[in-house]
Amino acid sequence: MIFLGLLIVAAALVVGAAVIADNTGEAELTVFGEAVPGVAAEWQVFMAGAVVAVVLMVGATIATVGVRRSVGLRRELRELRDEHEESIQALELEKRRLERELAMARRNASPQQQASVVPVQAGVRRP
Repeated sequence: MIFLGLLIVAAALVVGAAVIADNTGEAELTVFGEAVPGVAAEWQVFMAGAVVAVVLMVGATIATVGVRRSVGLRRELRELRDEHEESIQALELEKRRLERELAMARRNASPQQQASVVPVQAGVRRP
């Protein structure tokens, strides 16, 4: 694949060089109705087109990289959100299991042991 790409680049360079060498006549380049100063030959018009094409390709490459990055970040965020949901579910299941075990332990405790058990209140610290 790399070889094919390099072959195409080399062919484009050869064609570009041939166009520049064969087109030495006069020409005028206008942009938005105004003549571009310094462009008086056909090869200069060709080079201006090549520069515009390079700028277009750079812009398209930057946009593509940005889209790929954005998609990757969204995918990563979605995966993290799913992992968070799974961990919350696992913690809720663990909490229910521990609540059941505590309830069973309280039912099975003797009345004397139950009197010594102090219920824990949320947000209150014991000394």
